[in-house]
Amino acid sequence: MEKLTFTMENYLEAIYELSKEGNGSARVSDIAKRLGVTKASTNSAMTTLTKKGLLINEKYKEIVLTEKGKVIAEQTSHKHHVISRFLIEILDIDPVIADKDACAIEHVISDESVSAMLNHYLKND
Repeated sequence: MEKLTFTMENYLEAIYELSKEGNGSARVSDIAKRLGVTKASTNSAMTTLTKKGLLINEKYKEIVLTEKGKVIAEQTSHKHHVISRFLIEILDIDPVIADKDACAIEHVISDESVSAMLNHYLKND
């Protein structure tokens, strides 16, 4: 599968996080609210992600990640949390700014750099 856009990865991550908070699924309205986008934009993204086999989106039902979608979402979420923690705890960046920056960085940072951040914590915990 070709690389997803940052936006599509953000949708998967939002669905993943909302699924963890609730009953294993997410609603379009909650996804749109979390990402600060319209329901129309969210519906369009859900159609695209469904066609890519990354989620199950049946009309009038909640959205569920497929196994393939869950793997991508978990990786993106993991990177986000590691980066955010590093920015807050090591670089003393304001949590709101760190979260916003982590959201941008998570799409371009290498796995090696994320591993180095994790190793830093393992050595210093």
